[in-house]
Amino acid sequence: MTDIRLHIEDSGGDGRPVVLLHGWPLSAEAWAAQTAALTAAGHRVVVYDRRGFGRSDKPDEGYDYDTLAADLDRVLTELDLRDVALVGFSMGGGEVARYVSTYGEERVRSVVFAAAVPPYLLHADDNPEGPLTEEAYRSLRAGLEADRDAFFDEFTTGFFSTEEGLQVSEAQRQEGIRLALQSHQPAALGAMDAWATTDFRDDLGTITVPVLVLHGDGDQTVPFEGSGRRTHETIEHSELHVISGAPHGCNVSHADEFNRALIAFLG
Repeated sequence: MTDIRLHIEDSGGDGRPVVLLHGWPLSAEAWAAQTAALTAAGHRVVVYDRRGFGRSDKPDEGYDYDTLAADLDRVLTELDLRDVALVGFSMGGGEVARYVSTYGEERVRSVVFAAAVPPYLLHADDNPEGPLTEEAYRSLRAGLEADRDAFFDEFTTGFFSTEEGLQVSEAQRQEGIRLALQSHQPAALGAMDAWATTDFRDDLGTITVPVLVLHGDGDQTVPFEGSGRRTHETIEHSELHVISGAPHGCNVSHADEFNRALIAFLG
């Protein structure tokens, strides 16, 4: 389905390129704080809305990680990006892992997993450390099917909260709801199925470029112990930066620390 039109924003310039892959169920607009900081630091910044989300085309299918990685490959190829840093937030971390295992590292300089879903969220007999139970996954899916507005209201609250409560302003949470509501319902459901159930353990083993794992220790959506820590341990050469007191949406709630860690790694 290469005729799918993706909404891409490219800051241009001669700086080393950084491609930012957004989380579910948002859009590239969620990267606003990072786009500004990275551009100011001299990088060429490319962001795009995942198919089915934001301002991109919204087909009813194509939300498996093989297809999403192919979309990423198309962006890199069409813009002829090389020496690229791939930064995958939450669901986007899965696209980065699958891209590298499928298309290799010829275009890739480094990889960042930010609050990302790898190595494998779903709790299973062969994945006892998976933090997402089958029951919880089914409950999330049923909630989204039953009432989108209520689901996104509750989901964004958890997205930006730790056990201590909401870590962003109400205006920032409402912005998250606005972006979530731009999603196509088949895309929201199909992408949820993908991030909840895809096993990236083999994909992670193919990554040889420098890696940063960036995660909040208060993440209640993609818990650090079951995701970021395991990715760091799997990729032995990776660097780890844990943001103390940060929720899942740490690139918004703790944007300054997030940006400092990201720019330092990219440098």
